[in-house]
Amino acid sequence: MQAKKRYLILLSAGASLVLLFYLGGVELPAARSRHDRSRHGYRPDQPWPHFSDPLQPLLAWDHTDTEEYNLHVSPRQKRDVNTSVYKGKRCRMDSCFDFGLCQRNGFKVYVYPQQKGEKISESYQNILSTIEGSRFYTSDPGQACLFVLSLDTLDRDQLSPQYVHNLKTKIQNLPLWNDGRNHLIFNLYSGTWPDYTEDLGFDIGQAMLAKASISTENFRANFDVSIPLFSKEHPRTGGDRGFLKYNSIPPFRKYMLVFKGKRYLTGIGSDTRNALYHVHNAEDVVLLTTCKHGKDWQKHKDARCDKDNAEYDKYDYKEMLHNSTFCLVPRGRRLGSFRFLEALQAACVPVMLSNGWALPFSEIIDWNTAAVIGDERLLLQIPTTVRSIHQDKILSLRQQTQFLWEAYFSSVEKIVLTTLEIIQDRVQEHGSRSSLMWNSHPGGLFTLPQYSAYLGDFPFFYATLGIKPLPKFTAVIHAVSPLVSQSQPILKLLVSVGKSQYCAQIVVLWNCDKPLPAKHRWPATSVPVIVIEGENKVMSSRFLPYDTIVTDAVLSLDEDTVLSTTEVDFAFTVWQSFPERIVGYPARSHFWDSNKERWGYTSKWTNDYSMVLTGAAIYHRYYHHLYTNYLPTSLKSMVDQLANCEDILMNFLVSAVTKLPPIKVTQKKQYKETMMGQVGVSINLKTFPNLLFSSGSSRASRWADPDHFAQRQTCMNKFASWFGAMPLVHSQMRLDPVLFKDQVSILRKKYRDIERL
Repeated sequence: MQAKKRYLILLSAGASLVLLFYLGGVELPAARSRHDRSRHGYRPDQPWPHFSDPLQPLLAWDHTDTEEYNLHVSPRQKRDVNTSVYKGKRCRMDSCFDFGLCQRNGFKVYVYPQQKGEKISESYQNILSTIEGSRFYTSDPGQACLFVLSLDTLDRDQLSPQYVHNLKTKIQNLPLWNDGRNHLIFNLYSGTWPDYTEDLGFDIGQAMLAKASISTENFRANFDVSIPLFSKEHPRTGGDRGFLKYNSIPPFRKYMLVFKGKRYLTGIGSDTRNALYHVHNAEDVVLLTTCKHGKDWQKHKDARCDKDNAEYDKYDYKEMLHNSTFCLVPRGRRLGSFRFLEALQAACVPVMLSNGWALPFSEIIDWNTAAVIGDERLLLQIPTTVRSIHQDKILSLRQQTQFLWEAYFSSVEKIVLTTLEIIQDRVQEHGSRSSLMWNSHPGGLFTLPQYSAYLGDFPFFYATLGIKPLPKFTAVIHAVSPLVSQSQPILKLLVSVGKSQYCAQIVVLWNCDKPLPAKHRWPATSVPVIVIEGENKVMSSRFLPYDTIVTDAVLSLDEDTVLSTTEVDFAFTVWQSFPERIVGYPARSHFWDSNKERWGYTSKWTNDYSMVLTGAAIYHRYYHHLYTNYLPTSLKSMVDQLANCEDILMNFLVSAVTKLPPIKVTQKKQYKETMMGQVGVSINLKTFPNLLFSSGSSRASRWADPDHFAQRQTCMNKFASWFGAMPLVHSQMRLDPVLFKDQVSILRKKYRDIERL
């Protein structure tokens, strides 16, 4: 009897094993090895792949692989997930991005040519135009590191008129698609009524997403980029500045907390907004909703609709926005909301109520310094929470909203460029920006890590780090005329500058068509004089980041500038207190010509100025790097073709970075130079009182040419168009030495020689 039981047990065990092998529940070791190798693309005739990056930690647990998930999800739902946006949710930079494409030509972005007959929304056209106008763009796909589709993927709501049909087939037929590898897909709206999922309706493969309203559950950290939801009216370039004009103390406004928006009676996103009336007190907490939207809203109206609608119409939204300390940003149908950017611009501290939203650019931005992150489940505690925030903290939060708005969100251009810079930092991890660079003025877009990895090498972080710039400068003299006489102004200039106690060296940039003069033609100085030939003999070469410039400060000079040693010393002393600005002597200004509806340029003597010309100015050497690597080729080519306006362009750049005017130093008492203009052209020294050039100089002749002045007017408007706004800032400040022109003994004055000039 016992023998029969043993045989039955063995028989049943054997049958079970056979059944397991048949169903694939157990794999033989050899079979598993073949399966794994084929799955990863291994073939015996290929060598093992080389991975330069270190191994990453194990990915988080995937609930779709569990038995419990499979029991409760239908086959159709599983199929939908596998063909949706989440198919590549395990993708990371080290597994779904080919770094080799970026090592050959750097970080270049290719935009597919637009296909005939394909419609593109205005917003997506703005995105593509921004990329094509950036320094990252390449028209050669062979040089590209990143690829962007010309097919409009912004709106994937099937009920939207902007929805592009048959997108899946169109993308799969692209010759460079390669399962989405090294591709970036932009998206603002995904899913449709009633659940508004994050499904884009096509397989993105291994592509990265730059997506609005993306959840933390589906956000692939350090692979996707969360972008803000912006409207079609959002400006392509420039954008309005923030509304915080004055730092009022204490920083409280009329309202403590406000919101005005739609209330959804059914479907996703309705819970939070439907509960706002519990917190509304119609005094300092004003939370208004309306259910009066959509075609059939009356069919679903509830008992509160009429009262809510009446209260809603009593308040002006802009007036509330500009007069509130905090602005509630609850989720809508999707996680993101237009209210987010509106609050940032208005310096109304956003109070986030959207659980699970991966906040825009959260990879680089510390939102705890600019927003209050709330919890939808704790709505009733929000008023108490915001009231408990100290006024110093409120002021800090408001200031940070203005910085973030202007640095990263005020235009489509800034949103797109921030996205590309984030990806570039991942690709070039050894040269990526620090958190301080991203979260403090002037922001990551103007702080190029290719210049230096050390914060102390940038002029913006001296105060934060408690350091000062080097106490020496390098003079760079731009020479365009042949050296034919020992009495030429450039030789006198070399002697004057060389006598400065702060001068470390003098660099003569030889942009003349004639050969370099012999070494003995240059005067003897106590500092080294280095003569280098300009690259291609063009104007922009004066702002190249030459390795010979080893000091923080650059004294930029034209060959015919007249400056004394005392003036050089005083200008440098002033610059040491303002190392992020241009400091110098010859000032100019801009104005808006309402008759011609364009910007004008003037050199008339007024109380205002907005530019200091680089013919006699000191600035930080980082601006050479920024001028060369940040500005587009089109602007620099314009400067080179005209042989004009390079000084204006540098002023535009520095003011765009600092949001501050340059600094003019002591005005000379008088200038004795005589302008030698063309026949029939007279120069009134009352109109041009602050010319700083020697008698008979080539620069004086250029200023006498009316075409030269007209070119500068054209440059002003061309530059303003590229920057998207006028970055120049007017100032009435002029810095003079202590006791300047005071009726005291000259012996008590440090810069006594300036008054004699």
